[in-house]
Formats: sequence, C-alpha cells, structure tokens
Amino acid sequence: MKNAIETKDLTKVYSNNFTAVNSLNLEIPNKTIFGMLGPNGAGKTTTIKMLTCLIQPTSGQATVGGFDVQKNPDEVRNLLGMVPQQVSLYKDLTVMENSQLCADYYGVPQDERDSRIEDLMELVDIKYAKDKRVGQLSGGQKQKASLVASLVHRPDILFLDEPTIGLDPTTKRILWDLIRELNDSGHTIILCSHDMHEVDMLCDNVGIINTGNLVAYDTPQGLKDSLLESNKQEMAEALSKISDENDVSAQEDIDNLSLRKMSILLKNQDDEIIESIKQSDDVKKIEIAHNGRLNLKIDSFDDMAVQNVLDTISFSGGIIKSVSTEEPSLEDVFIKSTSEVNEDDRA
Repeated sequence: MKNAIETKDLTKVYSNNFTAVNSLNLEIPNKTIFGMLGPNGAGKTTTIKMLTCLIQPTSGQATVGGFDVQKNPDEVRNLLGMVPQQVSLYKDLTVMENSQLCADYYGVPQDERDSRIEDLMELVDIKYAKDKRVGQLSGGQKQKASLVASLVHRPDILFLDEPTIGLDPTTKRILWDLIRELNDSGHTIILCSHDMHEVDMLCDNVGIINTGNLVAYDTPQGLKDSLLESNKQEMAEALSKISDENDVSAQEDIDNLSLRKMSILLKNQDDEIIESIKQSDDVKKIEIAHNGRLNLKIDSFDDMAVQNVLDTISFSGGIIKSVSTEEPSLEDVFIKSTSEVNEDDRA
C-alpha cells in the first residue's frame, strides 16, 4: 500500500451552509510523518474528524489504510490511534488501569494485554509511574501515558494533536525522539502542531490547510525553496516597478518578502560602511537593530552572495565581529500561504 491516507474531493458542509473543508485532495505516504498545518478555523479539525470516522463527509471520498471511511468505519477505527491535545485519560485511574481500559475497548486478547502495555511503557519510559494516578503526573508524563493507551491495539496510523504543547524543552526533545522511534517501527504519524520548528524537524511532508483548502504541500525544505523562488520573482517585479514606474509603494512589497537573512556585528560602524553595503547588488534590505547588529536581506542561497557582502564590508574598512545567516523558515511559508488566501477572500 503506497499511501496510508488518500482523499479525493473531500468536502464537509455544515447545516448552516458553512463549508469547513472544500474538495480536499490529499495523499499521505505510508510509514511517513506528515505535518498538518493551518490557522485556527482552517478546517484541520474537521478533516481529522472525517478521517477518524467521527463525522461523515458531505461529499467526496477518503480512505485510511485502504478502507473507505464511510463504508468501512470499524476497520478504519481499528487502524487508528489518537493522542488529543487535551489528555483524555481518567485522572483517578492509574496509568496501567487507563491502558487496560483501552486494551479492553479494542479487544486486545487478555493473555497479551498486560505484556503489551509493559512493553509500551518501557518504550516511552513511563513504566516507573505505571501505578500512579494520571492526575498526579506531569505534563510530559501524561503525554507518554496517552501514547501507551493509544498504541496498545497496535494501530498502523497515529494522530498526534499538539503533542508537546506546554512542555519544557528537554521533555519536548524526548517526545520528538519517541515520535521518530514510532515512525521507524512502521507507524504512519499525522502531526498537528503550531510549532513550526517541531514540524520542520520531524516531518517528511507538510500540508498547509486554509479556509478548507490545501494551499501548500511538499517536504519542509521543498516548501522553503519554493518560497525563496517565489520571492525572487516578486522581488524582481517590485524592483522593476520602482525603477520603471517610480512606484514607491512597491518598497512595502520588498519589505514583506522572506529572503535569505544575514545578521552582522561590526567592531566599527560608520555611514560609509553602511552606504557601501546598500550599494551591493546582493543586498535588498538593511536594518540596524537596537543592539547595533546589521540585519540584511539578500536574494540568493548562493554562498558567493554572502561572501560578496562580507568582502564589501572589508573593502570599506569594516571589521567583522560575528556573522550568522538564516534561510526562509517554515513559519515564513505558513504566513505567506495563509495570508495570500485571506487576501483573496477579502478581495
């Protein structure tokens, strides 16, 4: 089976005629980590509810593990595990008792139940707390307990909704490693998160949903590369307007573009050095931060462009103390993808 999840023209229209999901066409390859992004109210939750058989589509099709969500809901549910954003375990029951309840619900054989749970507890490193009530656990421990409960029936596909929200950086990294381990063991993982760095670090592919539509889909790096190319074209158009039409409003377009960024701290800094940087063909924008750092935008990932800027500074007598570079981020992609759709809606 090539794809764990496929949708074709999947649509959900609620009784008030609000279209939450509009002809969604999506393919999530088997045994990958897929990041589902979108602003609040974009249609992510409705999409997940349809894929997990909690609500019926208005039209279109969706298959999960090869089973149709409308024709074979029981088969689909048996393939799925779900870790919601808000822990849904019973607070007055222990980690073991919650896991046993889930095992019984999914019909895990009695002679396998406890051994499965023990193995999963070892995998996620929560066995030491198996006899603690869930209400006594920390945030990270609760997430681990939720993972055990969601995996006890050995699902092929795991939905994770904001799995690391509110966790400290160390616990977050531990859960990242665990998510990778689960994927390496053969699970397809659907990750819903507002943490762009998390999605960038973990996901093989990313889909951005806005106003019920899939507005972007690629690998994280592919999305960032596409943004750079798009911004280069927009940059050229804006510069042409300024040059040919004297359209000063085009400067705002340039300011909003997410190009490669450089941050430079000089030991010495004067107007002559700043002016020489402004004259560089590679530099499209320069700002002086309150701490004295020069924040530049350049229109190339080519290291020669970076070197050209550094050479320009040196030739002008500048003494460079530190340099850092940054490419367009997944957050830049998200903002660009969702803002364009919103602007179209307002037009």
